[in-house]
Amino acid sequence: MQLIDIGANLTHDSFDHDRDAVLQRARDAGVVQMVVTGASREHSPQALALARAHPGELFATAGVHPHHATEYTAECDSEMRELHAHPEVVAVGECGLDYFRDFSPRPAQRKAFERQLEIAAETGKPLFLHQRDAHVDFMAVMKAFDGRLGPAVVHCFTGTRAELFDYLDRDWHVGITGWLCDERRGQHLRELVKHIPADRLMIETDAPYLLPRTVKPAPSHRRNEPMYLAHIVEELARDRGEDVAVTAANATATTRAFFGLPASS
Repeated sequence: MQLIDIGANLTHDSFDHDRDAVLQRARDAGVVQMVVTGASREHSPQALALARAHPGELFATAGVHPHHATEYTAECDSEMRELHAHPEVVAVGECGLDYFRDFSPRPAQRKAFERQLEIAAETGKPLFLHQRDAHVDFMAVMKAFDGRLGPAVVHCFTGTRAELFDYLDRDWHVGITGWLCDERRGQHLRELVKHIPADRLMIETDAPYLLPRTVKPAPSHRRNEPMYLAHIVEELARDRGEDVAVTAANATATTRAFFGLPASS
């Protein structure tokens, strides 16, 4: 069983002391490739550096998360464009809107989002999207780019049935994380994931965040790792009424087609 984690924040400082061991544990758990999330001016170049250090295994996104939208200056835009000149950078983002935290003013979030959609339109690269409590504005910004964008994945989907079908109606992809395993706030996803077509469904850990609450025994440090992708796909397969090998194979094929990844060696 080959798995691909489409969203791992491997540049996070919690991995600084054991990153190589984390990668090995992921390999041992069947994770053959990972897309390292670039979500700020600081971490997007680091994501590229990691991808270049592990060719064919790690790939990167480059973007600015809405939490960091105020850093999206003209200089930042130039930096992002330089990063996207590298083939190891396979998607634009993480970008989008987050009205749950509001760490950046909403006008700044929308402007940063629009600037990154311009990069996606110009490069043809896929989009790695973030949306939380901002669905109406998110859809409006995306609609303004109708006909100009390539494929898009709404990463770490945690939303409502209506939101899910809005995305599927646009032929966007959906990323499912260990939020599925959270009995406090992810229970609704158990039903919703049945409605995601196999060629639109991808899996991710969002490590080091969102450790699946159904992992037993839970690690004392509570840090999520790509190796737990195997646990997420098992839960996802059960909820979809599929054999885990089928869910895994479909997600891997969908991911390779979406990001243009090579077959793993």
